[in-house]
Amino acid sequence: MFTDTHSHIYDDKYDISIDKIVENAKNNDVNKIIVAADTINACKEVIDISSRYDNVYFCLGIHPENIDEDINILEELIENNKDNPKFVAIGEIGLDYYWTKDTKDKQTEIFRKQLDLAAKYNKPVVVHSREATKDTIDILKEYNLKVDIHCFTGSLETMKIYDKMGCYFGVGGVMTFKNSNVKDVIKEIPMDKILFETDSPYLAPTPYRGKLNQPMYIKDIAKFYSELKNISLEEVSKISEENVRKFFNI
Repeated sequence: MFTDTHSHIYDDKYDISIDKIVENAKNNDVNKIIVAADTINACKEVIDISSRYDNVYFCLGIHPENIDEDINILEELIENNKDNPKFVAIGEIGLDYYWTKDTKDKQTEIFRKQLDLAAKYNKPVVVHSREATKDTIDILKEYNLKVDIHCFTGSLETMKIYDKMGCYFGVGGVMTFKNSNVKDVIKEIPMDKILFETDSPYLAPTPYRGKLNQPMYIKDIAKFYSELKNISLEEVSKISEENVRKFFNI
């Protein structure tokens, strides 16, 4: 069995129901789905979705592309759900300088405020970092939190820095792409720090590239990883599920 540790199954890009997405996942040995929010509305959606499916869990957070969202409402939602067993992390939060650096100061401010909430409520964090590695590392070093570097595609040097900090690594479809070299770095990540994710509906793994991604494809990602590490799929399942238990406490 496997867990999709990062998905957006509420996304309006889907042309199938959430019922069908969850069913497809179960039929492909994906027994848990963690849904990450990126806006206040998404936070409300993931809370509702998790209440309707026994195997769906949620993260609450504001994505760096959505820094104009009201963080006070986010804190209220976190407070109201602090004892909800389905609430497993603060995320998806972080820094993204890919499109523009003009909002850098506001992004770092909102990032720190959400890290403060994680510390206050004793939650791990799911971190998005794009073209912002140094700032992400410097800010995370100010805290003592459990960190999942979502959709990790960094260098070997960056991986070693994050590993020394105790971070976990979200890995998914990108490593299966024909022209991607990130698999060479992922191969070097300690196995007890690997978390499989789809980031669905984005980044579908080979051979589904170009299609809408689904949690059901986690097994394909795990198979690719098992071949990369030359170990059995059963061993990959055992290790990755233990990582999920340790990081998300589920």
